[in-house]
Order: sequence, then C-alpha cells, then structure tokens
Amino acid sequence: QVQLVESGGGLVQTGGSLRLSCAASGRTLSNYNMIWYRQAPGKEREFVATITSSGSTYYADTVEGRFTISRDNAKSTVYLKMNSLKPEDTTIYYCSNDPYWGQGTQVPVSS
Repeated sequence: QVQLVESGGGLVQTGGSLRLSCAASGRTLSNYNMIWYRQAPGKEREFVATITSSGSTYYADTVEGRFTISRDNAKSTVYLKMNSLKPEDTTIYYCSNDPYWGQGTQVPVSS
C-alpha cells in the first residue's frame, strides 16, 4: 500500500522560509513523477511544482523563483523549499504521486 506523508508546515511570517517534506512508502519513488499542489478550503486545487523521475522540475508562475522542489530517492522523500513566503501562499499543501495523495500540511503565512 502506497502512503504519502507530508510534514514541515507551520506558521511563518511574510518573507520567511519553510521546507515541506513528503515521505513515501510502498513504492519506489525514483520511478515516478512527484507533484506538489495546494488548495485552500472552498477553493480550486492549484498546481505548485513537479519533479519528474529524471529530475526535471517545473513550477507554477506564482512560485517560480521562490520555491524549489527536490527529491532524495534514497530516503523516498520529496521536498518543497519555500522562500520569500507571501500571505497569498497561505493554504494547505499536498504531495501527490498519481493516484495517491498525502493528507496535507498547513502553511499559514502571517502578514
């Protein structure tokens, strides 16, 4: 059974940084693309970043230059380093490895 567990969220001030982690079990992470999404309650899900099995990365325009996605295949973990956080980054962040999802981790950014 595949499980994805996010961690690293928490209250941060505007301009601050956080690193989210997504630990995977039940699947060889290196063989798959991994995606970070975010979704606030009552709002549409928004793509944030993805890293392919070959290591290529792609970002939403809203986070390009501020967020960095990376992976450690030996630890079966994907990371999302978030710098220069803004109040509009406040939401719940989820990692996904189709068709599996984590439970999400909250990132409130105070103004």
